[in-house]
Amino acid sequence: MPTTSRRRRDSVAVQYGVPRRGVPSAAALAKWARAANPRMALTLRVVGEPEGRRLNRAFRRKNRATNVLSFPLGGEGDIVLCHPVVAREARAQGKTLAAHYAHLVVHGVLHLRGFAHGRAMERREVRILRRFGVADPYRLDR
Repeated sequence: MPTTSRRRRDSVAVQYGVPRRGVPSAAALAKWARAANPRMALTLRVVGEPEGRRLNRAFRRKNRATNVLSFPLGGEGDIVLCHPVVAREARAQGKTLAAHYAHLVVHGVLHLRGFAHGRAMERREVRILRRFGVADPYRLDR
């Protein structure tokens, strides 16, 4: 996956590898990404399960599609979101699709910025998501 370019440091390109029906708009995806880091050039790509599985197998050696993959490239980065997985998770967790996408975009961008899973990253995610009216994705009593 990783792409290379000489884009402005605050640019967000959005690509769709699936039909856009039910997927958040490019403007919404870019807004969530910029909230997590307004200075990084990013490409967000929304894919189907075959592409998600292929990328996860190639880069993480896991033969299944996953919700989000992040590929850091210096001051740039790529984030891949697998729409069928994101949609299934949102339904299973009782979240709106937009709220789950917002969380995963922010989560992916924070990984690109060097954050690892843990309480500090979760606190930062919750603070960013709150700006958009998205509930804490880590609370069990939603």
